[in-house]
Amino acid sequence: MNNTKMNVLHINSYYQSGKFYKFLYDVEKKYCNIKVFVYTSNLQSNNDFDYGDYSVISKCYNKYDRLIFHLKHMKVYRDILKKIDVKKYDIMHAHSLFSNGYIAYRLNKKFNIKYVVVVRNTDVNVFFKKVFYLRSLGRKILKKAEAIIFLSKGYQDIVMEKYMGNDSEILRKSFIIPNGIDNFWLKNRKSKKLEKNKDINLIYTGRIERNKNILTTAKAAEILINKGYKIKLKMIGSISDNEYYNEIMKYDFVSWKDKLSKEDLIKEYQTADIFVMPSIYETFGLSYAEAMSQGLPVIYSKGQGFDNQFSEGEVGYHVTSLDPVDVSEKIEKVLENYNDISIRCSEKCDKFNWEKIGKEYVDLYEKLIEKN
Repeated sequence: MNNTKMNVLHINSYYQSGKFYKFLYDVEKKYCNIKVFVYTSNLQSNNDFDYGDYSVISKCYNKYDRLIFHLKHMKVYRDILKKIDVKKYDIMHAHSLFSNGYIAYRLNKKFNIKYVVVVRNTDVNVFFKKVFYLRSLGRKILKKAEAIIFLSKGYQDIVMEKYMGNDSEILRKSFIIPNGIDNFWLKNRKSKKLEKNKDINLIYTGRIERNKNILTTAKAAEILINKGYKIKLKMIGSISDNEYYNEIMKYDFVSWKDKLSKEDLIKEYQTADIFVMPSIYETFGLSYAEAMSQGLPVIYSKGQGFDNQFSEGEVGYHVTSLDPVDVSEKIEKVLENYNDISIRCSEKCDKFNWEKIGKEYVDLYEKLIEKN
């Protein structure tokens, strides 16, 4: 391309709940002129987070509009046309397939601007899986997209096999690009060595809720304790489901701490041995990558967001999420080769460097814009 900066329009209704996007935008703005359109309910409370001077926050629909897909998104579409001079942008980046992708799809029809679309957990496990009448729309958005981003190969496989009939054209323009982690973790990364005959400290960080499947981890720990291992499980995070929390806390080897700052959380990781999160559904799971930076081998769910980021045994193992026996066996496999896995975790977490990921997106935009 010439020396003129690209103009990139991001459409991201998830920015208010996913503050990590700011790392991506701050990298991209070094290379591009960016605008981020963030739409949300008019009941969404304000916060003091700095969304960047490139962001436009739009509270353009009410809570009842969410029940009718086309009504809600027609309001969003009209609002983006009012607030942004869309035709000046070279390319659009929609941060989900159905909600954000639909807006990009409509804008593409009106202005013929190319777009990149990201497929998220909600797209796979809610829209495609349960909202049957929107499946054809999802296929249209994918077919019209210039590039399709999957956060993991697992989600790519599900979409291609179940909903796109392994369409070769869709596969050709698909890319796997993970999310990144705060540079704090990369600056402070380290590996660990496991002493023989010590207590094994399992750790989980995130919301205390059923989807994160911590109860299965507790059952797996109990299996290992019955085999003679000394196991402790620590949960760190806000409680979203009190009933579920109480179920887990019945195990006397489980402890809990409320959500911590990254500076305090890193201290907890440094006293832990293995990160275990066999989520039922998971778009990506930044916690896996953060734990890896501290040399913690990770146990993750088969077929979900983190699966296939690395080969089996490289930084940990995938498990059948609701099978405590499988989880216990994979923890034992980690222990067999702990020190080598820990070293690889520390080394391989550079894959989640936002600087690299942001530049990868910028390079992709350039190729797509130049393509006829």
